Amino acid sequence: MKLDDIDRKILELLSDNGRMSYVDIGKELNLSRVSVRDRVNQLCENGIIEKFSAVINSEKVGKTVSAFFNVECEPLYLVEVAEKLTNNPNVASCYQMTGPSTLHMHVLVEDFTSLEKFINNELYSLEGITRVDSHILLRRFKSRSGLKL
Repeated sequence: MKLDDIDRKILELLSDNGRMSYVDIGKELNLSRVSVRDRVNQLCENGIIEKFSAVINSEKVGKTVSAFFNVECEPLYLVEVAEKLTNNPNVASCYQMTGPSTLHMHVLVEDFTSLEKFINNELYSLEGITRVDSHILLRRFKSRSGLKL
């Protein structure tokens, strides 16, 4: 599917406010509600919009420590380690990166005691991990949960 300017504007509006109604989008773009609905449905069917979700402020729900990890694995264990980590409720995101079989991971926990338990009991205990680098977030300047066009 090739995106036109209207599709791009719809995506921009929805990325700013995923709950924006078709009527309000239509008013903004001078389109009917039905036209907006059809375009959004087409964007979903073509996989351009993967899903609609709520962005939750982790600190306001008690997850006050945010840490990023680079986890190097033996190549044979990379997928197994990634699957185990992505099933952990403290892991917010996990990506395979370029480099020597490296995973990049974002972890959200309640406090530093919980972080220590995660590292010692749930990360270091996994077979196949050869190296772990961790970085704790001090301050967020920008956070974006979707692509800006």
